[in-house]
Amino acid sequence: MKAAVIGAGWAGLAASVALREAGAKVTVFEAGHTPGGRARRVFHTDFDAPLDNGQHLLSGAYKHTLALMRRVGRNPDALLMRRPLQLASLDGRFRLAAPRLPAPLHMAAAILRARGLSWKDRLATLRLMRGLKAMSWTPPREWTVLHLLHYHAQSDALIRQIWEPLCLAALNTPAATASAALFARVLRDSLTGSRENSDMLLPCTDLSALWPDAAARQVTMRYGSTVRQLRPSAEGIDINQERFDAAVLAVPPSFAARLLDAPLREAGATGLLDALKAFEYMPIATLNLRLQDPWRLPEPMMMLREESARDHYGQWLFDRAQLAGDTKAGELAVVTSAATGIAERNRRQVIEALIDQVAEQAARHPARLPAMPDVTAAELFIEKRATFAAVPGLTRPLNSTPWPTLALAGDWTDTGYPGVLEGAVRSGLQAARVLNPAAA
Repeated sequence: MKAAVIGAGWAGLAASVALREAGAKVTVFEAGHTPGGRARRVFHTDFDAPLDNGQHLLSGAYKHTLALMRRVGRNPDALLMRRPLQLASLDGRFRLAAPRLPAPLHMAAAILRARGLSWKDRLATLRLMRGLKAMSWTPPREWTVLHLLHYHAQSDALIRQIWEPLCLAALNTPAATASAALFARVLRDSLTGSRENSDMLLPCTDLSALWPDAAARQVTMRYGSTVRQLRPSAEGIDINQERFDAAVLAVPPSFAARLLDAPLREAGATGLLDALKAFEYMPIATLNLRLQDPWRLPEPMMMLREESARDHYGQWLFDRAQLAGDTKAGELAVVTSAATGIAERNRRQVIEALIDQVAEQAARHPARLPAMPDVTAAELFIEKRATFAAVPGLTRPLNSTPWPTLALAGDWTDTGYPGVLEGAVRSGLQAARVLNPAAA
């Protein structure tokens, strides 16, 4: 089979690996010049090591991603820092850490021993877990996360302290508008099964080096190649006037809609076309900072307290130097999900406010952290369409299309997950199976 994959993001590259292993000759079309899509390496002259266009966190429940890394010869144990679930605020006022106990005892112990929660809120958190289990982790499809939390009597303080940050991190959508069903799915896969499912996996290298580079080396890559013509049929598919036996379209839904507008109308599949056009998107902002001197955080990933009235929009702080094992450097990444507030503001003011937020909250830590060193370089990335808005009732397309020669892939397809890396990988693997059932 002569197969094409359009898009070298995590979904497209996962599809290319599966198709190649099933015996296909695979060509990947990529408009950019770096594999990884919205989770890729970026070079910047003010930073010695490559940056990422957005900081990402993986979960121990990401079984397909971890297996795929091994399939292309990458060792997750060497490339990912595995830590038991821990949420700790930079100001020291909140900490939740899961001990090494069998599931679900580890989560019960973490909640009961959490710092910064009243006993009433600790019991309310356990009540929510029991309530989700009682409804088989499947709340009504029309519920928002906030509806779910209010239904289970979670206090405003608890929502602000735990559930809103987790919802933003997992769904990139505020709890007031996010899908309760998708949030429950993430909680189920992370908090049930083995204890390791709840582990946090922090990349120790740039995201392209994690596995996309290795996957790209196994196929024919056409970087800087934008697909402008796509004509599918039952016999094959024409891409930029070149014939292929089959193809995976692994691009954002808005781009897929443009490419497939005429073919879908001719096929009478206007429902799929409408679904592709119905997605709305949410931004993620990542501020990378290089410091004048080394500065180690108590943990490689910490929570920040958001105060929008002061433009303190940072939600998570990553110690990039600690993750890379570099003791002579000081590098941080400040991450804001659902970053509509940042996207609309002056970039210099945003950078200064986020730096002030980190320095101020670090100064409050009870361990008396050293003062944050001066910032010598700052680069703010705003991925305006980082993920789809994970709202209730959203119709997400399947991987199949009206043509047996064309499959769709992307975290926006009907994976059961929100727009996360594991969803992208699962989607790519399933798209490959649509074209060739022998693809694993």
